[in-house]
Amino acid sequence: MNNPANEASLAGGPAKTHHHDVPHHESHDAHDEHDHYNPGFWSKYVFSTDHKMIGMQYLVTGLIFLFLGFVMVILMRYQLAYPGKQIPFVGLWLQDIVGKAFMPGGVMAPDFYNSLGAMHGTVMIFLGVVPVAFAAFGNYVVPLQIGAPDMSFPKLNMASYWSFFLGGVLMMASFFMPGGTAKGGWTSYAPLSVIGDMPGTLGIPMTWPIALTGQSIWLISMVFLITSSLLGSVNFITTIIQLRAPGMTWMRMPFFCWAMLVTAYILLLAFPPLEAAAVMQLMDRVFHTSFFSPDGLVVNGLPLAKSGGGSVLLWQHLFWFLGHPEVYVLILPGIGIVAEIISNNTRKPLWSYKSLVYSAVSVGILSFVVWAHHMYLTGMGQKVAAFFQTTTVLISVPSVIIVTALLISYWGGSIRFNTPMCFATAWLPMFGIGGLTGIPLAFNSIVLQLHDTYYVIGHFHYVVAPGTLFAIFAGIYYWFPKATGRKMSEFWGKIHFFGSLICMNGIFMPMFLQGMAGMHRRWYDGGASYELAKPVLHLNVAITMAAFGLMIFQLPFIWNFFSSIFIGKKCGDNPWNATTLEWNTPTPPPHGNFTKPVAAYRGPNEYSVPGAPRDFSPQWEPNI
Repeated sequence: MNNPANEASLAGGPAKTHHHDVPHHESHDAHDEHDHYNPGFWSKYVFSTDHKMIGMQYLVTGLIFLFLGFVMVILMRYQLAYPGKQIPFVGLWLQDIVGKAFMPGGVMAPDFYNSLGAMHGTVMIFLGVVPVAFAAFGNYVVPLQIGAPDMSFPKLNMASYWSFFLGGVLMMASFFMPGGTAKGGWTSYAPLSVIGDMPGTLGIPMTWPIALTGQSIWLISMVFLITSSLLGSVNFITTIIQLRAPGMTWMRMPFFCWAMLVTAYILLLAFPPLEAAAVMQLMDRVFHTSFFSPDGLVVNGLPLAKSGGGSVLLWQHLFWFLGHPEVYVLILPGIGIVAEIISNNTRKPLWSYKSLVYSAVSVGILSFVVWAHHMYLTGMGQKVAAFFQTTTVLISVPSVIIVTALLISYWGGSIRFNTPMCFATAWLPMFGIGGLTGIPLAFNSIVLQLHDTYYVIGHFHYVVAPGTLFAIFAGIYYWFPKATGRKMSEFWGKIHFFGSLICMNGIFMPMFLQGMAGMHRRWYDGGASYELAKPVLHLNVAITMAAFGLMIFQLPFIWNFFSSIFIGKKCGDNPWNATTLEWNTPTPPPHGNFTKPVAAYRGPNEYSVPGAPRDFSPQWEPNI
């Protein structure tokens, strides 16, 4: 199953495009320069411009934020399962931290539940999954896979990480503002987000500057996070276009690089509207403009004097114009990771590589014309609703092609079920459940029943929790040997995998039943006050127990990750017998990555090629 580019390479050496023709003496000069690279501690580990170190910074920081976001949802799940009861062990401690208004007697108050809901979504998406899946793996792996010595703009790369770090610290610091952090949900819907946390409410002194309350800090933090993503996306696009090694034509690029390229374009085009919207909402709060404040707004029975002329729906349009492409920012890097691991561990080329590439590009394009299916309840006309119903169904087509191509890649393969392959294999049905349960949400009439219920929570989390997180775990286990020279333990990896798989389904599968019964996602008492929730109320306890189980099964991963750096089994430069260029570097890769000029002589997944001396033909080996 060779690509046309592969056949050309087998016939006559590496095919080259004009901008790839680099004289060998120039390449040697560049490597000589890298050989003398000897930075100090701060330049190497803190303010590094090396793409590999920046990738590790993103990975470790993002994993910490993922852990914090998971702790938030654990607290929420306990409140849902046992409403009105003191949270054991940490309840009174949290009362001292966040104040009696939010945790009276160690019992969670509704305002604090809303804060945790807003921050859980924000932290997991903007501070966890995107930085890890896109920035961490992309920074570390993409330059290696295309044969580049670094990213195109190393200092811009460093600025991207520190903008992200500053945004994350500000986001977490908002918990300690008077009145607590944001309470408008991770979507920050107006007008609640505009008028919330006003001085004189929730313990906020009348003299306290409104610019420093939790919701405003949330908006400022989002500006930093979006700026970080924009800097990173420009860097990725330029690097992939300009710094590919000789012979690395478009159809010889690993599919992971295609996924990252499409993701970078989505970020570049979709994030600016939300950044502008965040600044506008901040101006509404600080300077009393009315971008999102409508006429006749009444708060606590009194008309709001400083409002008028704005549109609350404008915020929704600007948010979801990013919000839905953002789903594919979460998904596409995971698909790229899974594709690399499946091909390597089935010892086969990816089935229909070109179809995968064209489908990824199609997903990126179509992601910009589906945003308003999140807004069916705003009263849009039937013609507009029909348009977004159609585009939402259309975008499922390339997604199905991708999953089908990956599934068919197993056929006839000599499959190795190591830990990364287990996570990659489980990713397929988990993502499939997420996708299939999303199809009903494309239709206006069904969303009238299911909007803001736990059905939506279950659907979305199947896509981004077992879906994206399983891909992230697969990628960590797969590329860990390249970064450290040691493998992670297969024993602890399998415990981590099977425990996570069981608990993930135990958390999210019952949510579909709760959602179809009408249970609302924002009921802080878990639905105990509502008659319609009683038949499915018991599922809250089961879900909470599964969530605690999931937390326990992350402990083997944490131990495995850190202990393997020192005591893991040592391995060579190419322990998986892989074919892509990153496995041709020393382990761990030095500054500049490659110790000698590198070129691509064939496609990225040449496994089990008839007539080849081995079951893998690396891209860097010339044709015989």
